[in-house]
Amino acid sequence: MDHFTHKSGVLHAEDVPLPAIADAVGTPVYVYSLATLQRHARVFREGLSALINPLIVFAVKANPNLAVLRVLQGEGFGADVVSGGELRRALAAGMAPDKIVFSGVGKTRAELELGLDTGIAQFNIESREEGIELAALAHARGEHARAALRINPDVDAGTHEKISTGKADNKFGVPLHHAADVFADLAGLPGLALEGLALHIGSQLGTLEPLETAFTKIGELLRMLREQGHTISRVDLGGGLGVPYKAGEAFPSPADYGAMVARVTAGWDVQLVFEPGRVIAGNAGVLLTRVIRVKDGLSAPFVIVDAAMNDLARPALYGAWHDFESVAETSERQVANIVGPICETGDTFARDRDCPKLAAGDLAVFRTAGAYGATMASSYNSRGFVPEVLVSGDRFAVVADRIDAGAIMDAERVPDWLS
Repeated sequence: MDHFTHKSGVLHAEDVPLPAIADAVGTPVYVYSLATLQRHARVFREGLSALINPLIVFAVKANPNLAVLRVLQGEGFGADVVSGGELRRALAAGMAPDKIVFSGVGKTRAELELGLDTGIAQFNIESREEGIELAALAHARGEHARAALRINPDVDAGTHEKISTGKADNKFGVPLHHAADVFADLAGLPGLALEGLALHIGSQLGTLEPLETAFTKIGELLRMLREQGHTISRVDLGGGLGVPYKAGEAFPSPADYGAMVARVTAGWDVQLVFEPGRVIAGNAGVLLTRVIRVKDGLSAPFVIVDAAMNDLARPALYGAWHDFESVAETSERQVANIVGPICETGDTFARDRDCPKLAAGDLAVFRTAGAYGATMASSYNSRGFVPEVLVSGDRFAVVADRIDAGAIMDAERVPDWLS
């Protein structure tokens, strides 16, 4: 459920008509619903109600906007970060260091030091080499870095290959068959408090079976490590729950997920960590766009909108589907190609899509754009970055300014020797 609905024939974000945002801010623009963010955060937490004291950390990569993070901080969420920049954002949004988990396969020395400086809850170590470096840094400071070893369980999540992270040939984590040896080596290092396991097998999962398979493997490893005398007090189960991008799609609910987790992890006697991202923010946002013109095509017209692949990259990167909906309610339909203005055929949101019949100047939205939308934007074709707006009830605020191409160019320099 989300809070984007038609009222009196016009699509609203909560109680704000989207044309009012377009008039005030321009298009394209990302629009987020505070009520939807809060609802999804609460439904996810309720789904884990059978568990004792879980730590829920929002995957900042899904939507790093400070206002969005502040909303989730208010719901008791911490942060799963994968860069020093994301760590700084989480702190700026008020998230407590003891609710921050630092993941990512390529943490630099500076990022490891930043995590130590901050006193974060946990580093998710992705390799023997990373663990050795982190231990040395912490030991030199007279500290012990709290850490978990990320395991690659070799489980196919059944999702798009570019967002699969738990197969043997993916770059993430330590292979399961090496995990016990690597854990033993790292656990003995001064400066490292290695007392956890972590995994994450991918994003946008449509079923629970791959997750259950992966969790079962981690449970077996947990028992083996304890039998070898190791202390394991925390297991990070990652994220990955999918959301419907097409109207009518069905995905496992947080309640279904929580019930499976409670069953599989019974008797583990650990604190469980969860990293939801898309399932919290995805349906909480739309990309509002305006039709530039409609152009005749060979078999179907081209609806050319002012949003482009630099604003919403998922269709170009993954062939991803986003429902396309008219802001003004209409019963007229057409089959069309929905494209942006960028000089590349990849700037195509949909081909031969059954969609509302639109004309130049009409407003439309790409649904389910609250995750992996603005955060993946670029300035390709010397286009700027679109603004982001947060709606609460009948009010809205710009929570990220539009950055036009001129402002980007102002940050560039031509050296004197080229004059």
